Amino acid sequence: MIRKEIKRIIFILLGSVIMAMNINTFVHSASLFPGGFSGLALLIQNVFKKYYGITLPFSILVFVFNIFPVYIGFRYIGKKFTFYSVIMILVSGFLTDIIPGLKITDDILLCAIFGGIVNAIAINFCLMADSSSGGTDFISIYVSEKTGKSAWNYILVGNMCILIAAGFLVGWNAALYSIIFQYVSTQVLNLLYKRYEKTTLLIITDKPDDIYKIIKDETNHDATIFNGKGCYQGAEHQMIYSVVSTSECGRLENLIRQADPNVFINVICSKSIVGRFFKRNMD
Repeated sequence: MIRKEIKRIIFILLGSVIMAMNINTFVHSASLFPGGFSGLALLIQNVFKKYYGITLPFSILVFVFNIFPVYIGFRYIGKKFTFYSVIMILVSGFLTDIIPGLKITDDILLCAIFGGIVNAIAINFCLMADSSSGGTDFISIYVSEKTGKSAWNYILVGNMCILIAAGFLVGWNAALYSIIFQYVSTQVLNLLYKRYEKTTLLIITDKPDDIYKIIKDETNHDATIFNGKGCYQGAEHQMIYSVVSTSECGRLENLIRQADPNVFINVICSKSIVGRFFKRNMD
């Protein structure tokens, strides 16, 4: 448990540093808005600086905007999840205010694309630690936990509404490039984070009890065993049918191959699951 908590803290700190550096490098260099509450905070910063000559601290704005999402996380997702998410919000906001900016390129499109990639990597570090980067991530995870499906693309639509408002207030050039930033970030995150994707395993083996025990112990998912006959040699075999989370699949395949080197595994992407499916709760 201690090693697990240390690992979570390390991932959160890495995500915080990467996110702060990304904002002060790619985002500020191209005057982009990263979407979500961070983008809203930057938008308000720019509006106050442009029209009133007042520089508002980024960290304070982010803390204020995250009060309600933190309540959602604490009430409906998990207490530890929310606690570590608050650490991420505090550390990344503080680092954004103190880390000096670094200009790598003047090309706005490159900033939008690579900034979106780095942003997704930062968020994924938080998700790997069973936490979030705050803001709309709380909402996305809440919806995903309720529906069992990834909600990042729905959050993208909401972020685009914020970016359209930014277009009216500070100019369309930055707003449209920011939509590219947010789209890249969302799609990369969908590739990296597989918690809400399902995979069907069809496993042909002569050691069904051993393999079922591995599936049950590692994922807490059940399985169904069918008796079959190989057409080539006419040998009797068993086929195990089970559905697991895609994020669990790689580790599971390795353990199954260790238990039965002659196993045959067919891995199928499951578009939709109807019925009861075990879902590990956020702590």
